[in-house]
Amino acid sequence: GMFSANPLKTQGRAMEVVTHFVNDTVEFYKWSLTIADKRVENWPMMSSPIPTLVISCLYLFFLWAGPRYMQDRQPYTLRKTLIVYNFSMVVLNFYIAKELLLGSRAAGYSYLCQPVNYSNDVNEVRIASALWWYYISKGVEFLDTVFFILRKKFTQVSFLHVYHHCTMFILWWIGIKWVPGGQSFFGATINSSIHVLMYGYYGLAALGPQMQRYLWWKKYLTIIQMIQFHVTIGHAGHSLYTGCPFPTWMQWALIGYAVTFIILFANFYYHAYRRKPSSKQKGGKNITNGNTAVTNGHSNAEEEEEDGKKRQKKGRAKRE
Repeated sequence: GMFSANPLKTQGRAMEVVTHFVNDTVEFYKWSLTIADKRVENWPMMSSPIPTLVISCLYLFFLWAGPRYMQDRQPYTLRKTLIVYNFSMVVLNFYIAKELLLGSRAAGYSYLCQPVNYSNDVNEVRIASALWWYYISKGVEFLDTVFFILRKKFTQVSFLHVYHHCTMFILWWIGIKWVPGGQSFFGATINSSIHVLMYGYYGLAALGPQMQRYLWWKKYLTIIQMIQFHVTIGHAGHSLYTGCPFPTWMQWALIGYAVTFIILFANFYYHAYRRKPSSKQKGGKNITNGNTAVTNGHSNAEEEEEDGKKRQKKGRAKRE
């Protein structure tokens, strides 16, 4: 018939394909190492992708195991932990943004097209070092999710949240390994600046309900995050269009990545806001559900917390 009479032959062929694929991947990786940045070779976490991949796998494992462990337990409050964590992240992101801004200014960087300079120039190393800290911060941010799960805020741990955290850490390892300078500074500067505001917001929110009235600017945070994705696309697109000598693969990867965020966010937005009328007719229960979705996505623009809930309930009550 259509299938090979000998299943062993088919199996052998499949194995051959796999072996070829693995060999080609290893060869490609070996070749890619020849164009990796020699300066960062011996920096912590940079000599091999294994530590980064192991941490990412542990993160995914916790995503599976955490909710099961918490199932029959009371949620942790973690109030002090969250205050310390959020304000520490404000300090770290502020440091990164400041170093990138001062370093890029001192190095005379262009905001439109800046190739990577792999020299040991003091400003170039300063920028590479700030980008390395930025990559490390993406690993620390896995704690966002850990705290959600320990507090049993499971609705906050959306696909978008997990996808964002997992990919950022891995993609930035690649960024530091091959392009820790030049135009890479652009996205990292914008993102770390937004994270100063974002963790500042969560830090204040963690201080307690009496801070509520100082948190009117939450929705602007979401808007800024959305603008960020569009700016990233415009920036990378402009560089591709003008033939900027910054690695093309990196530009395309950035555009593709930003587009996935916009699609996921638009999808959240559609489900949270388009279906609202139907949920109203059915009675209160669904509204609460929808509410969670709204909160969820609110933050989902890129980072996630649940403090929007109260504000939204208030807003909704007023409207109805």
